[in-house]
Amino acid sequence: MAPTPAGEAASAPSGVAISIHERRLPVPIEEVGALIDDLSSPRDRLWPRDAWPSMHLESGLRVGSAGGHGPIRYQVELYEPSRRARFRFTAPRGLAGFHEFRVTESEGQTVLSHRLEARLGGLTALTWPLVYRPLHDALIEDALDRAESALRTGAGRRASWSMRVRVLRRLFGRPAIRRPR
Repeated sequence: MAPTPAGEAASAPSGVAISIHERRLPVPIEEVGALIDDLSSPRDRLWPRDAWPSMHLESGLRVGSAGGHGPIRYQVELYEPSRRARFRFTAPRGLAGFHEFRVTESEGQTVLSHRLEARLGGLTALTWPLVYRPLHDALIEDALDRAESALRTGAGRRASWSMRVRVLRRLFGRPAIRRPR
């Protein structure tokens, strides 16, 4: 299945970030929903922790649980088992909004999507387009690749990292190339 264009952005006013990624998967909705249910657990097959900072939630995937990945902090705001998990940002300062994974059905297929919506203020208004956006987009595409691999629907492909992502990863002390799975 061909992925939706990476990081498709809705028209957003200045100071607002909107990022949408999705994959259409030819498997039952329950199988895809199980990937959301296991987020941040030892069984997590969705979050690309092999190449990115792990998602950690102090009390597991339940409303009110605090956690994050790398410098991004959030709290579970909404959890609908096997359908949706929404995380409200708590840090860095200047990032106000949410990100979520959601499973829906459309035209006979299951759709796994990730959506980020946030108001950007202060330094974050500058760092989002230059630093966070490219890293975010690469991380989410890697998560969707993992979903395809876990569900055995993809061809084992991996989204390519841009030169900017490779340079940023090197600057932050992460490998600029992928390790074998």
